[in-house]
Amino acid sequence: MKSKRGKRTDPKKRILIIAIILILLWISAFYIYTTYKNIEIEPSTYETSRVLSTPNEQTVENTEEKSKTISDMIEETTKNVVGISKLRNTGNSILTSSNEAELGLGTGVIVTDNGYILSNEHVTGSKYSKCYITLENGQNYEGIVAWSDTDLDLSLTKIAAKNLSYAKLGDSSQIRVGETVYAIGNPIGFEFRRTVTSGIISAKNRSIKIEEENNEAYMSDLIQTDATINPGNSGGPLITPNGEVIGINTVKITTAEGIGFAVPINTVKSIIENYQKQGSYEQATIGIYAYDKEVIPYLNSNISFEQGIYIAQITPNGPADKTGLQEKDIILSIDEKQLNTMNDLREYIYTKKPGDQVTLKIARGKINKEISITLGKK
Repeated sequence: MKSKRGKRTDPKKRILIIAIILILLWISAFYIYTTYKNIEIEPSTYETSRVLSTPNEQTVENTEEKSKTISDMIEETTKNVVGISKLRNTGNSILTSSNEAELGLGTGVIVTDNGYILSNEHVTGSKYSKCYITLENGQNYEGIVAWSDTDLDLSLTKIAAKNLSYAKLGDSSQIRVGETVYAIGNPIGFEFRRTVTSGIISAKNRSIKIEEENNEAYMSDLIQTDATINPGNSGGPLITPNGEVIGINTVKITTAEGIGFAVPINTVKSIIENYQKQGSYEQATIGIYAYDKEVIPYLNSNISFEQGIYIAQITPNGPADKTGLQEKDIILSIDEKQLNTMNDLREYIYTKKPGDQVTLKIARGKINKEISITLGKK
């Protein structure tokens, strides 16, 4: 019986197959090598950047650098903060440890190099009032109120000084809710002078009712902050982390914590500029009492409008009297500048002079019309 054997592969054939495979591998390797060898990486074809860390990932070095920068800005601004009293103290400075209650200590901030100090009217008194001021270096001055506005609770006081360091003014129209702010002031008295508190912008365009001595008044378009504002802080600056003043602290809600208010700085920028350059300012007026939509609900819940300023009263024999303007008219714009808040109107009027003419676009029911008015002197 014949045994069965498996078929053997011809040795020559095996060698040939192996040789072909090796040749193909060598050709493939040579092709890959020569292809990638000729590829050049040009620097201009790509960009690199560091990934910004989240607050939780921030390095110690970055934190310290940021903190130092903010601290420097705040320290620089505090040098421009002054103490203000309506009464003269017998000592060398109003910022002394005695008689703080009698002195009625408040705060102000230097806003020009030639001695103008911005504060609250309830701190300095009204126009032509006298008050006493102590600078950061301890120098004392007698100040005369050059300008004040009861509705805004703001005033400018002049002292006989030159070449003063003064605060940088920011743009209050650009602020956003949630941004960090710092309040600087002289709460309580000497022991806590130039106290800095921090917080955020809690809201914009707030309106509040003030009740004092059986009188009611309304303040509108205020900046609300939770930075602590205590008695004595009135008139002090509300600043951003870069040291720019965006508001003047004016009042706090006493029945709740963390609710304070500041008047936006943009409202008085043009007035400050006039006093700095010319040493004087004539305030123009339309001759009306008006309210924006934030205040109207306090006065009459039946009145509703989306845009503009509601005329509540026209001053007898004032600029607007006998021009065709009427009570209950809504001013939509002035010289084509749209109005939404009372500060919009104030800021524009403050840039004008008595005798200038303005054109109001008003809504009276369903009718819109234009009325020209020659501004008077307030």
